[in-house]
Amino acid sequence: MRRTKIVATLGPATDRPGMLDRLVAAGLDAARLNYSHGKAQDHAARAAAVRAAAITAGREIGLIADLQGPKIRLECFAGGAVELVEGARFDIDADLAPEAGSVERVGVTYKELPGDVAAGDTLLVDDGRLVLGVERVRGRVIETTVVSGGTLSDHKGINRQGGGLSAPALTDKDRADLRHALAHGADYIAVSFPRSSADIETARRLIHDAGGSAGIIAKMERAEALDHADDIIAAADCIMIARGDLGVEIGDARLPPAQKMLVARARRHYKTVITATQMMESMIENPLPTRAEVFDVANAVLDGTDAVMLSGETSVGAYPDRAVAAMSRVCEGAEAEWSDPAGSTLPDARFERVDEAIAMSAIYCANRIGVKAIAALTESGRTTLWMSRMNTAIPVFALSPHPATLRKVTLYRDVYPVAFDVSTIPYNEATREVLAVLKSRGVVGDGDQVIITKGDLHGHTGGTNGMKIVTVGDFVEHVG
Repeated sequence: MRRTKIVATLGPATDRPGMLDRLVAAGLDAARLNYSHGKAQDHAARAAAVRAAAITAGREIGLIADLQGPKIRLECFAGGAVELVEGARFDIDADLAPEAGSVERVGVTYKELPGDVAAGDTLLVDDGRLVLGVERVRGRVIETTVVSGGTLSDHKGINRQGGGLSAPALTDKDRADLRHALAHGADYIAVSFPRSSADIETARRLIHDAGGSAGIIAKMERAEALDHADDIIAAADCIMIARGDLGVEIGDARLPPAQKMLVARARRHYKTVITATQMMESMIENPLPTRAEVFDVANAVLDGTDAVMLSGETSVGAYPDRAVAAMSRVCEGAEAEWSDPAGSTLPDARFERVDEAIAMSAIYCANRIGVKAIAALTESGRTTLWMSRMNTAIPVFALSPHPATLRKVTLYRDVYPVAFDVSTIPYNEATREVLAVLKSRGVVGDGDQVIITKGDLHGHTGGTNGMKIVTVGDFVEHVG
């Protein structure tokens, strides 16, 4: 069973008849709606299609709504793309009309940009493909010299090297998109360009005010986010290492250690982590990944990431289902080699909650007595989240009656959702029914040992207070 989860971005390529079903069959765990592109009705239709595909496959598929955030972009050029020549003067004019760009100047979507930069700054355009050196700021105009030129077309993104732009993480568009996503069943809201935990707390309030319960994914893509990484991780439910803008702001050389640091910190904070951006980008056009892409995905798995993500490979690519299948193969190969001894030994462990102690103890015991599976009866999924922070090759099954819980755990490494309502079963029959469910899935057989965690009070969040080790076959199977 593959332990690392796969997130795929939906788009025109996945709208093809039957393609979403093929993605699910290839191993899709969670689908991403990218609110930077497309219209509200597109996202609504894709959300409904995900739910339908999940029902058809008899699986749970998580749904992530990725907000655009304050992505700062240049405006348009009146005569089409221009060619910027090294050494030439090029102005960014916040007051220029959106369609009036030329080879000498262009407008910008973020009108406060002139106040965020100064002489000596470096501006990176189109993911760093073009480089502009700021000479001076004159009112609303940023005067630059082209350091590294090339073709520049409409709506290309712009970053300040080193970060420091003051645009708020949640725009008016994001707030409207958040409400739309919640209305269409999003399980997670991804917040783009957060600078601090305050941005995550703002999103949390907006979700609460809208009557939602979605988890929050903090996208780590600003340089200053690294300075506040622990606070952001603590405030969020999950982080996404968005290596595109982050790499532009901090530079390529700092990106690999930043990825490893963020994965380690997320796990230490008991939060999940998605590694994203250009993981198999060549598969937008090709049916197989490059060897470099294979190593990139494998290294993320070896770092301990919970999930790996596909973007253009599935949203606009020629081979969406093959991209998911290729990523699944690479994950399974890397998982055979991954080990995290520190995560299995509970060094200096001190637990503040009973359910946390039960979760960690279950993994500790499971790794040492060779159980075949762990079954956690859970309301919120938190018990299985704690379990997933420790390394084990033993599958953890989250048994819950709540669809929202089942879909949230689709991002947890090593955890598999199972619909199960213990409240409808007599207390003394619960163990027998749990084992019957696992046997029906082919997970365990007679003679296998299973760890079961549950609480005395059914339907009570945070109530897990017991763990038992049972042997399949010692309980008479339910035949009613």
